[in-house]
Amino acid sequence: MEQTGQEKTLYATMRALPGHEETLAAMLRDLARDVRAEPGCLRFVVYRLASDPAAFHVEETYRDQAAFEAHIGMDHGRRFNAAIRTMVEGGASNVVFLDLVA
Repeated sequence: MEQTGQEKTLYATMRALPGHEETLAAMLRDLARDVRAEPGCLRFVVYRLASDPAAFHVEETYRDQAAFEAHIGMDHGRRFNAAIRTMVEGGASNVVFLDLVA
């Protein structure tokens, strides 16, 4: 996918607390299904680190800022974020926003 510069791109990382790895993986699969159905979602891909099955990496791209703002207002995302508070280190994912270079 070639970006035009309007897209909102980010990645999120999280590490499951011991005993929550598979539950978190299942929740991320469900979240991916729901987010991909959002009209402004261009990409939502969930990875598990090959060297560390407790660590997850999510890549996200939305059509534009408005689509991203709609995404963060979705109930499925709010439910996911509330549920992971006791399942991941630090109680939340770590989000990094990206700017297109080339």
